[in-house]
Amino acid sequence: MSAGVLGLVLLAAVFHAAWNIAAKRADGYGRVFVWAYGLAGALLLTAPAGWIIATTPGALSWPVVAAGIVTGALHVGYGLCLQTGYAKADLSIVYPVARGAGPVLTMAVAIAVLGERPGWLAVAGAAAIVGGIALLIARRPAGGARVGPGLVWGLATGAFIAAYTLFDGHAVNAWAPHPVVYLWLSGVVQALLLTPSALRRRELVAALVRLRGATVVLVGLLSSTAYLLVLVAMQRAPISLVAPLRETSVVIGLVLARLLFREQSLGARMAGGAVVVAGTALIALG
Repeated sequence: MSAGVLGLVLLAAVFHAAWNIAAKRADGYGRVFVWAYGLAGALLLTAPAGWIIATTPGALSWPVVAAGIVTGALHVGYGLCLQTGYAKADLSIVYPVARGAGPVLTMAVAIAVLGERPGWLAVAGAAAIVGGIALLIARRPAGGARVGPGLVWGLATGAFIAAYTLFDGHAVNAWAPHPVVYLWLSGVVQALLLTPSALRRRELVAALVRLRGATVVLVGLLSSTAYLLVLVAMQRAPISLVAPLRETSVVIGLVLARLLFREQSLGARMAGGAVVVAGTALIALG
């Protein structure tokens, strides 16, 4: 993996951790919040996506539209599982489990189905990242924090992460060479699928805009930017390497969870974070 691609994925990890911290602060809004930040992301990408579509023949072909519909639906499932997890458990449980389950499934399918063959250093790095994440969640937080729901919803979120990572990695290499257009379509589909639900919850939408409007815009911006960087990286490096490397965001997320939400057991979990960083180094060497 080149230094440039490594930098893209690590920057995406920082943005990803930041938007998840913001999303945790909006954990009482559920699917309305998922609708709102999907819409915000789509609106922010409308101008650049429109320019690409207007100036590039085939940028909005039927295969691209079909792929956008699929990934939009997958991201709806991902967002709903994630926000449900944040409503029921600590971020320091949900986030590591989700980010850990995703690359395990992604790498396994990329190797078994897509025929990718990462080097042994990369495989060892992925294993180290998964082991580090296991350490991160091994110790139950003080104060009786809920672990079970966090594990369940974290695993469900991880399954969607694996699904959209594999699909999107193939899509941006086979059908959708312009990640901005592809990501814009995904946001549009996400917003459209959840609009009926938002219309039934107008009072909650109004409260969200009034109390967390800035959070919606921030999450829309950071989530779109983070995943755009990942899509570009997947055009330049194997999916089985990009997916585990994204999980360095876990370390950032844990530190912020302790500082902002006073979640417990930071010392024990940072030991697992060190293992995640070591795994990242192995992937870069692989």
